Amino acid sequence: MITVPLFISGTEIAFIVFILIMVFGADKIPEIARGLGKGMRVIKDATNDIKTEITKSAEKNGIDTDITTSITSDIKKEIDQVKDDIDDITGPVKRQL
Repeated sequence: MITVPLFISGTEIAFIVFILIMVFGADKIPEIARGLGKGMRVIKDATNDIKTEITKSAEKNGIDTDITTSITSDIKKEIDQVKDDIDDITGPVKRQL
């Protein structure tokens, strides 16, 4: 099953695909998909390069990357806790709507 953010249903996805075929034609869609795939790959590679450069720079300057990872995970835990608290509070309100 394909999960699409923004709560788009299967019917809406089928309609979007139909419109794409009508606008671009069936023969152009694989080329468009290939181009999008290459573009996403370039972005992913650039992101990985930036992460590598930051890590190398941090190690070169004596900054412990484990500490930054620990801080990041602690912040994520706190954010998740706040989300859970908000869901607990708004849960009954959502059900009534």
